[in-house]
Amino acid sequence: MLAIRLIAEPDRLDALVLPVRPADSTAGGDTSAAPLSTAVAPPDGTAEEAAALAPAARLTGRAGEIHTQLRPGRTPGRLVLLGIGGGDEAAWRTAGATVARAASAETHITIALPAEVTQASVRGLAEGLLLAAYRFRLTEAGDRPALTGVDLLLTDPTRYEHSVATARTTAAMTHLARDLTNTPSSVKTPQWFADQVASAAADLPDLRLRVRGPAELTTEGFGGILAVGGGSASGPRLVELDWHPADACTHVVLIGKGITFDTGGISIKPVASMKLMRKDMAGAAAVVAATLGAAALRLPVRVTTLAPLAENMVSGSAFRPGDVIRHYGGTTSETTNSDAEGRLVLADALAYAVQQLKPDLLLDLATLTGANSVALGKRTAALYSENDELAASVLAAAEAAGESAWRMPLHTDYVEYLGSEIADLYSAPAQGAGSVLAALYLREFTGELRDRWLHLDMSAPSWADGDQAEVSRGATGWGVRSLLRWLADAN
Repeated sequence: MLAIRLIAEPDRLDALVLPVRPADSTAGGDTSAAPLSTAVAPPDGTAEEAAALAPAARLTGRAGEIHTQLRPGRTPGRLVLLGIGGGDEAAWRTAGATVARAASAETHITIALPAEVTQASVRGLAEGLLLAAYRFRLTEAGDRPALTGVDLLLTDPTRYEHSVATARTTAAMTHLARDLTNTPSSVKTPQWFADQVASAAADLPDLRLRVRGPAELTTEGFGGILAVGGGSASGPRLVELDWHPADACTHVVLIGKGITFDTGGISIKPVASMKLMRKDMAGAAAVVAATLGAAALRLPVRVTTLAPLAENMVSGSAFRPGDVIRHYGGTTSETTNSDAEGRLVLADALAYAVQQLKPDLLLDLATLTGANSVALGKRTAALYSENDELAASVLAAAEAAGESAWRMPLHTDYVEYLGSEIADLYSAPAQGAGSVLAALYLREFTGELRDRWLHLDMSAPSWADGDQAEVSRGATGWGVRSLLRWLADAN
């Protein structure tokens, strides 16, 4: 991971980044964008040069705008002017991501920060730098960023150490979720995923891990997980990871959909829809990474994560459209679409959490429906909850983290579509409003926690077609940053 140092005196000035504020159109006089005064004065003449360069380069100061000036034979050898917009955390995050991408050919850069920079802004800058520097490759071939070190120049480095440490943990866990999701499904079996969790948890104290295999799942009645995983040679698993600090007052259960590959089963997907189905466990990756992050940050909240893992394949032992599945606790589902498999494994995990774990709050994340992207596009998750306070707190955390979610309705008049003539529920109604109906189906398994449950359909934002600010092409790790922000205030 990119190394970030907090320093009061520069010891290496190959490339120096100076922040630029937007023009103030409300004030009198010159309204050109101009560099901010920094906490530590740059080398003699540099500030004056930057002040002259900003208007000449027609900089606006918007967040993420960047201009590089070569200075052969001088120190620094490159002067970089960086727009920071309004100077809030989000703007600094965008600015940090821009620097990481634009300076990828450099080996080291120094960023001079304003004297009045807040801890939140430093966290945003560090997150942007670390997240945008992410790359996933299974080969050594190809270009890799040369940038290995960034110095943040401040008068009081110790004041910001916690902010950078938090950013580093958040980025590391987001990278983990991205790695898990990007890994090809030829490698990523349910057991492999469980092994990765065990390996990551071994480095952190006070975590308890239990992994159920097919025999235990059968004995305990996890019919949904067994049905979905029944067509694969790689049997299903249920990962249960528990962070339980002594000072925790609140118990949160996080559940993530973990379909390690989704062919659609007997209701098989077309090739175009199947080729990225290695991402169908992004919800499980996010909740596992968030729980590991909570342990690494020693957050004072109990977090139990459930990751139901299965590979939805086509074979003679695959479950069929029209089968009736008996879930954990006894509720039955009639399914006529084996490609609506995610809700079946989530139903088991939700019922288990309600009946056995009895948490204070229950959240699930899932790459559940294509309808998510139809309704909200590629960057926004759909949020469902009957609890206004819970919904507002998660939305606020997502906004602070730089992730996007939008609250959607749980229409009561759609519940009739879930009625089955031969089972308790019909799992995949086809009347439209696919994301809403999937949420309503999951709600049926929340029992007495119905008013303390929240569902995030994050299929669309779990994957990016290209680089965008701190998001790198491929798996985004969506949800890790939001959950860690929310968990930090959940106790």
